Amino acid sequence: MRVLKFDLKGKTAFFKSPEVNLCYFTYGNIHKPVLLGIFGAIMGYKGYNNGYDVYPEYYERLQHLKVSIIPGEERGVFDKKFQNFNNSVGYASQEQGGNLIVREQWLENPKWTIYVSLNSDESLKLADMIKNRECVYMPYLGKNDHPAVIENVEILSIEKTEAENQRIHSLAPADDLEFDWDDALYRYEEYLPSALTERTNQYQMKKFVLTDAEVIAAKVPVYQDGGKNIVFY
Repeated sequence: MRVLKFDLKGKTAFFKSPEVNLCYFTYGNIHKPVLLGIFGAIMGYKGYNNGYDVYPEYYERLQHLKVSIIPGEERGVFDKKFQNFNNSVGYASQEQGGNLIVREQWLENPKWTIYVSLNSDESLKLADMIKNRECVYMPYLGKNDHPAVIENVEILSIEKTEAENQRIHSLAPADDLEFDWDDALYRYEEYLPSALTERTNQYQMKKFVLTDAEVIAAKVPVYQDGGKNIVFY
């Protein structure tokens, strides 16, 4: 299978979890809807501010891309810090002065290796733009406080491998794999957005896992690149 491969990183990142509003928490890793948003910015597709019937243009065009994500931290856990800053636009708060103190949790120095399956016209167009360092809009990691850096771009072929008795190095939907947990040293699990719901564009959530446990059985193909075993979703 032909794939686009690149490293995606930044000094900080913020992928807002909508469950809590007292302060703003981030998901622990980049997820597919955000990744498609980055691709849409690179390709110049319209987003939420341009109106839509079912999905924003970028998601309508790119939702079928198959991606795989390997966190730069072996155990999948990046450092996090809370940042406090003022929103003083005047209407942000009902308190005197209209000033709102915002508290956000940011990922520190995150990095991922991203794979995109080159199986469609959109994926080939994306690969061409990233390889040639072209973009229509600047990509960022969650919001424009967090510029994204893309480097080490490659287009290569990867092959399927036997999943059993091997570990998986990418984030994987937990339902797609069965693991032997007896000798596992670490197990990172998190519910992350995997898709958008039609019209409301709310996140559809799946549990993802990253572990050094060996696979007992796999419901999806496993691919290998230089000793790294990955799954796409």
